Amino acid sequence: MENRVKAGIFGVCVGDALGVPVEFTSRETLKRFPVENMREFGSWNQPKGTWSDDSSLTLCIAGELAKSYDLEKIGQSFVKWVKYGHWTAHGRLFDIGGTTKHSIARLIKGESAKFSGNIFEEDNGNGSLMRTLPLAFYLENEENIDKIYQTVKEVSCITHAHFRSVFACFVYVIFAIELIKGKSKAEAYQHTQKTTLKFKEAQGFNPKEIQLFDRILKDDISKFPEDSICSGGYVVHSLEASLWCFLNSENYSEAVLKAVNLGEDTDTTGAITGGIAGIYYGFESIPKDWIDVLARKKDIEKLCEKLEEKLKTQ
Repeated sequence: MENRVKAGIFGVCVGDALGVPVEFTSRETLKRFPVENMREFGSWNQPKGTWSDDSSLTLCIAGELAKSYDLEKIGQSFVKWVKYGHWTAHGRLFDIGGTTKHSIARLIKGESAKFSGNIFEEDNGNGSLMRTLPLAFYLENEENIDKIYQTVKEVSCITHAHFRSVFACFVYVIFAIELIKGKSKAEAYQHTQKTTLKFKEAQGFNPKEIQLFDRILKDDISKFPEDSICSGGYVVHSLEASLWCFLNSENYSEAVLKAVNLGEDTDTTGAITGGIAGIYYGFESIPKDWIDVLARKKDIEKLCEKLEEKLKTQ
């Protein structure tokens, strides 16, 4: 399938934009008034098709990867986002997570992107997971699993430097790479389980940390009932929710609407689910009327083309 970059990046932005108007809304409320289409205003009082920090930071990373992989430049693109509205939907930032904010403040003061991230256990929001998808395209042909892990770790650590956030990003990127390679959902999921568990054995990671991923890596997350799936801002919950929505749906729309209608951190669950659903179902599967109202769609399209071109020459 052509245009997997475009499908994945637009998948993130559309899923995000569907979730923005209902962020913080409870699951109970959304059961009564489910999101079925793009809405406007709502939680952030933004026009229809507005995406948030999830897409902004995804686009920052994609924009840098379209030139080369340079960690400090990725960090600086995050700074430009905070200071000048770089890669925002309408020229100004309206949403930023606490951990991301503190880390970017360090970058602004001159800290290296290698050391800017928050390192504590309470710093495990989903702020690095939500933006990590472009790395799957960049690392698609990388044979060395250590290299994949190190790259994902570096980019997560710009803001989220605790092992749990890094490992969640790693699981997601491995899964996305399998989908990019054309594997079925079941094959991609099984391969991700096998690869990540084998890698953690070789690395001797803290078993207590790895245990937190048991529902994803040892069980089958898709078999859990909806009421056991949490959709707040905690990174492990976001990864579980996104995989659950993707594995339990038959097309792009169903996946992202399921994600948004879980409630709470709706834009981020929508974005993370949307990225993998976009890759798997293809760009054509994203409803045209959703893309038509998306903020800066021409700019996003140009960026996707640049990244596609760059990756062909790698």
